[in-house]
Amino acid sequence: MCIRDRYITAVEKAFYDQVVKGPLTGYPVVNFRYVLQDGVTHVVDSSANAFAIATRYSFKQAFKNAMSVILEPIMNVEVTVPNDAFNAAMSGLAKRKGVINHSETRGDLFIIQATVPLSQMFGYATEIRGYTSGQGEFSMEYKCHEAVPPNETDEIILKFKKKRAKEAEEDA
Repeated sequence: MCIRDRYITAVEKAFYDQVVKGPLTGYPVVNFRYVLQDGVTHVVDSSANAFAIATRYSFKQAFKNAMSVILEPIMNVEVTVPNDAFNAAMSGLAKRKGVINHSETRGDLFIIQATVPLSQMFGYATEIRGYTSGQGEFSMEYKCHEAVPPNETDEIILKFKKKRAKEAEEDA
C-alpha cells in the first residue's frame, strides 16, 4: 500500500466520525466493516483533508448500497392485571405492536408475557393504571434489537432530515 500513515489516520478518523453519527438518522452505525485496500498519493494534491473527504463520500456510498436498516430496542414485558381487565390489557399491548408470547391466570390475576418495541411503551403505566383502577402493573427488560418496519423507517429518516435542515438554517 502506498498511502502514508498520516493519511491512513485521517481515513480512520473520518470513518469513526461517520459511524458515530450515521447518515440516515444521526444514530450510531453498527455491524459495518470498512476496509482501505489501496490508494494513490500525489505530492501536490494529497492531504489529510482530501483523504478524509474521500472517506466520508465512500462511506455514504457504501452505506447506501448496503441496504441498511434502522434498529430499535425490543423489550420483554410482563403485565399483571385483575382477571376482569384482561381484554383491555391484551388489546392495549396489541395496539402498541406487542406480540403476546404467553398468558396465564393465577387466582384472580391475569399475567401476560409479551415482546414490545420500547418506543411503544411510553405512557403505558398511565394507561394500565387507568383501565385497572390502579391495580395493574408491568415490568420490562431489554430483549434485543430488531429492524424498524419500512413505513416507520421512512418517517424517522424524514424527521431527521427536517431536523438537520432546521439546524443548518439556524447556523446560517
